Amino acid sequence: MSKKYKAIFFDWDGTAVMSRQAPVEEAVAAMKPLLASGVKLVIVSGTTYDKIASGKIHEHFTPEEASNLYLGLGRGAYNYKMVNGQPEIFADCIPDTEGLLKIHDVCYKIHRELLEKYNFKTDVVFSRPNYCKIDLQVENERGDQLFMQEDEMSQLKAMLEEHGLKNGIMDLVSLSEKVGEEFGLKVSATCDAKYLEVGISCKSNNVDTILESFKEEGIEAEDCSFWGDEFVGIQEGLYGSDSFMLTPKTEEGDFFDVSSLEGVRPEKIQILGGGVDRFIQFLVDQGK
Repeated sequence: MSKKYKAIFFDWDGTAVMSRQAPVEEAVAAMKPLLASGVKLVIVSGTTYDKIASGKIHEHFTPEEASNLYLGLGRGAYNYKMVNGQPEIFADCIPDTEGLLKIHDVCYKIHRELLEKYNFKTDVVFSRPNYCKIDLQVENERGDQLFMQEDEMSQLKAMLEEHGLKNGIMDLVSLSEKVGEEFGLKVSATCDAKYLEVGISCKSNNVDTILESFKEEGIEAEDCSFWGDEFVGIQEGLYGSDSFMLTPKTEEGDFFDVSSLEGVRPEKIQILGGGVDRFIQFLVDQGK
């Protein structure tokens, strides 16, 4: 890949590292030359800061290198830059307690409706900053492989159909939006086959906010690339979580999928496969 990018946005789990428990040294070694040369590197993940290299990603870089490191985390909730080598939130999408409880109410009602109307059992994780995770496959434990697995989508589709949700994940998204409206909330609902995540922001908010902050340095979308492993279509018209990096503001950038999962992607996505190794090699090549 001959084009040199001024900014590189990338997912963490399954793209830069195999799991949150995996060593980060290889990724860090590939990132350092780019950061030192002034390339902006942006980690975009649904998780929180403490889950990225155990909350110590900034400690792997000098303050000068870290000044070009950004993180968009929590499905749009937090946007970080580094100030004197330390993480600092420069933009967020965090509701007050009343707003957070309203999100909880929405997700609990989704849980209730799925059980009452369809006898479909779920668990709800309430501890996220501006969304909830609704576990759709409560018997399926991913261990430390937190990204979407090969057979999970077919399992979920079969489970939903068995319980009368004939339109699959579209029914879950429609239910989420309907319940959100009942509580006066416009919600964003995404699904990675195991979890339905329902909240007030998503990865789109992260990339749009951070890209906007780069414009004062003359960096536009066409100067950027976007990398992930969850672009593949979950169902017709619905794509994986990394597809939310593709927005009207970012669409002039280049988008790459390192997953080998079969399925349809949005038209802009270039399928490379190769997993973490392919992405790390890209960083290395960009740093030469």
